[in-house]
This record gives sequence, C-alpha cells and structure tokens, in this order.
Amino acid sequence: MAQHDPSHVASSQKALMLEMKSLQEEPVEGFKITLVDEADLYNWEVAIFGPPNTHYEGGYFKARIKFPIDYPYSPPAFRFLTKMWHPNIYENGDVCISILHPPVDDPQSGELPSERWNPTQNVRTILLSVISLLNEPNTFSPANVDASVMYRKWRDSKGKDREYDKNLSISFKMSLRKQVLATKAEAERDGVKVPTTLAEYCVRTRAPAPDEGSDLFYDYYYDDDDVEDEDGDCCYDEDDSGNEES
Repeated sequence: MAQHDPSHVASSQKALMLEMKSLQEEPVEGFKITLVDEADLYNWEVAIFGPPNTHYEGGYFKARIKFPIDYPYSPPAFRFLTKMWHPNIYENGDVCISILHPPVDDPQSGELPSERWNPTQNVRTILLSVISLLNEPNTFSPANVDASVMYRKWRDSKGKDREYDKNLSISFKMSLRKQVLATKAEAERDGVKVPTTLAEYCVRTRAPAPDEGSDLFYDYYYDDDDVEDEDGDCCYDEDDSGNEES
C-alpha cells in the first residue's frame, strides 16, 4: 500500500472539513453535497438539479468528486454518474474542464496555466465552473464529438435557416429532454424532491433575467413565447458578483 505524507493527509482533511462545513452553511444553489461514506472525506457525492424554465428543468444529475491526498495542491476528479450528453463530458462521465487540469505548462492543450487548477480553487469554484460549462459548452476541445457537432450546428444555424433550425432544435431538445426524463426515476428511488420552482431551486438569490443567463440554458432552448415569467427574487446575491469562471 502506498505511504502518504502524514502532513498532506492532515492538511487535506482539514481543508475538506472546512469546505464541507462552508457548503452546508452556505450552499451553492442547484447543488446538494454529501459524503459517499461518512468515514471517507475524500469522496463526495454531488446532486445537481436542473434549473427551472430550462430544458434541464426537473433533472437530477448525480456526480462524484474524488480528492487526492495532497488536495488542494492537486485537483480533484469530477465524474458524472448520471448518463450525460454534453460536448465536454466523456462517455465514462469524466468532465473535461480546465479548472480540473493539473497546473502544468502544456502549450499543446491550448490552455493557459492560469486557467488550470491552483490551490486557491475549491469545491465551490468547481461547482460554479461545472454549471458554467453546462451553460456554455467548449466546442474547441470536445470530449463528446457528436454532441459538440450537433450543438455547434444548432448554435450556428440560429435564425439563418428557419426550417433547418426548427428541425435541429427539435432534435437537440429531444436529446436533452430524454436525458432529463431518465433521471426522474432515480430521484424517486433516492427519495429526493427535485426543485421545480425558482423559490425551491435558489438559495438567498435572485434569478437572472433570460438575457443575463447563458444562451444554452435560456436563449437557444426557449422561444420567447415558451417561457413563463416568474415573480419574486431569487438566485444570486446582488453583492455576489465575484464568481470567477474558469
């Protein structure tokens, strides 16, 4: 069995306990964090809820975060357990995102060292980056080529060829809705109530208007007459403007 530096173990455990406490006291909206095993701080289970008024609405997406012994000096691994159809998620569920890549200088990757992991990152920034990636796929280095090609064609055809756009939109939306519907049975088995309103989904925040949200979640997925207005304040504290994207 590999021997670990006791100082690394103590440091990483302390960091993870503090982060878990912080996320329990101030959750990230749309996420639920638990330990896979109460005796193991290095394996976390993540439930991601699809935001209301999007084609992810009602979705219950499960993932695991596995931390290395020398965390936060090395990045954790983030893998979806739920079958995901997305340009930046591999067939096995691994997420391809810069923030989770080791902090090495690799010119061939097309990533700047500053875009990669560094010890100032944490679980909260990872979760925000994953949501950002779901909102705005990176088609320059796709993990799922088929999903990337369809997304790119759909995005680029918007408004240029109405009939083509209509057929492509239907195909794309059906792929995502099929993915969402497949998660409902699992939510029922886990005894999880998936939020379906903004009030249930958000935590001390206000919802962004559609033109403030991402194209993937809002503008591209819904025509103007498909989205019902919601009243009330929710999602994103007004003073919480420092969320950094990877």
